[in-house]
Amino acid sequence: MTRAADSPLTAYGWDTDWAAAFAPYAPTGLVPGRVVRVDRGRCDVVVAADDDPPGSAPGARAPLRTLRAESDPASGLCTGDWVAVDTAPPAGPVVRAPLPRRTRFTRSTSSARSEGQTLAANIDLAVIGVSLAVDLDLGRLERFLSLAWSSGAQPVVALTKTDLVPDITHLVADVEQAGPGAGVFPVSSVSGAGLDALAAELSGRTSALLGQSGVGKSTLVNALLGTEEQESGPVRGSDGKGRHTTTARELLLLPRGGVLIDTPGLRGVGLWEANDGLAQVFSEIEELAVHCRFHDCEHHAEPDCAVLAAVETGTLSHRRFESYRKLLRESAWIASRTDARLRAELSREWRRREAAGREMYERKRGGKHRKAF
Repeated sequence: MTRAADSPLTAYGWDTDWAAAFAPYAPTGLVPGRVVRVDRGRCDVVVAADDDPPGSAPGARAPLRTLRAESDPASGLCTGDWVAVDTAPPAGPVVRAPLPRRTRFTRSTSSARSEGQTLAANIDLAVIGVSLAVDLDLGRLERFLSLAWSSGAQPVVALTKTDLVPDITHLVADVEQAGPGAGVFPVSSVSGAGLDALAAELSGRTSALLGQSGVGKSTLVNALLGTEEQESGPVRGSDGKGRHTTTARELLLLPRGGVLIDTPGLRGVGLWEANDGLAQVFSEIEELAVHCRFHDCEHHAEPDCAVLAAVETGTLSHRRFESYRKLLRESAWIASRTDARLRAELSREWRRREAAGREMYERKRGGKHRKAF
């Protein structure tokens, strides 16, 4: 990937690879743009201004403008998408086609339909906000990290509200253990501690800030921007949760270069195509599994299971193991909703385990039992 330093859109992440992806649309009179906000079938797209001077000096901030464009709801456009825009229609600009995405952060919807919701597209960093003002929910963090790795982006954890905790040493260690390979940045939007390090990490890249309501995302965005761009609000003292002050996903320019997609707080974040991410987050369990007797060991009750042995000896924490199993089950269930064959296999496996459990119970009672399988 090579940066296109002389393009007006460079500040928004435009590079030679995006230029190559757009090339088929150039002869048709369409112009490239990046979606900075989506709202009810319409989107705001930043494009080069018509009066952009040719041969702009490298690195110069060439003129840009933001269009309100119509888009096809079926296209599923998301903040961060690069698109081909038709600016000529009398009724106003229209997005004609999205460019292929490099990465996408997608969660499972809470509806009964088998579909995912993409929260941010073409991001380099998935910044997960976690408040230190309340008890750490490491299971939720592992869920976010699994989705982040699966998105194709690099996960980063921003530990907010450090000014409210006298000693964060053990909390940082717990987060680092829960997220191997992810950068961890303790920050305070009040004192400014850690903001320079986080800003340097985000510089020159496209980042998306994700997390629950109340973790201080809007306040952190304002601190990074140096302006009161986003509305922030108080949190409940009982559980540290806040109301949604950010109501739409919006792409913002950072003063040190790069862009940041601010997202509304997430009450739920279901897994979606997250198996690769789970393997990354729980890499120590994947490494242990190599030493199990059976290559398809489910770490349930199989003999010579290296994972279960590690739990028994304390080498692997029981919390991590249970979190791993829970997320694996959820991932399998989500996958089965869109795959009839997989759904049938999963149903058979559950019936087999139920039968095995009944057999074991009857054996303990000393009574007759049916063969489970």
